[in-house]
Amino acid sequence: MKTVLLAGLLVLALVMLAGCVAGPNAQVDTPNEGGKIAGFWQGLWHGIIAPVTFVISLFSDKAHVFEVHNNGNWYTFGFLLGITAVWGGGGASSARRRR
Repeated sequence: MKTVLLAGLLVLALVMLAGCVAGPNAQVDTPNEGGKIAGFWQGLWHGIIAPVTFVISLFSDKAHVFEVHNNGNWYTFGFLLGITAVWGGGGASSARRRR
């Protein structure tokens, strides 16, 4: 009985997570109003300033955390690298304590 309940909860969790998957970005590789497409370096910068931008975006409709007019995977990689640079990643928590 416990196995069936656990399996049912796992299937339910997977279905709920599958509903959260983002769809495709139709504006990839299309320039913005200024004729620019964000690449790796702009993604890196946006990742670094993401915590500040997020707070600003809560109060303003003109600020967005992620640039939709980007070149695809390189922008996303830069963005995630920038976020990791700010938040530290989590590798420090796995270090052993010295006595």
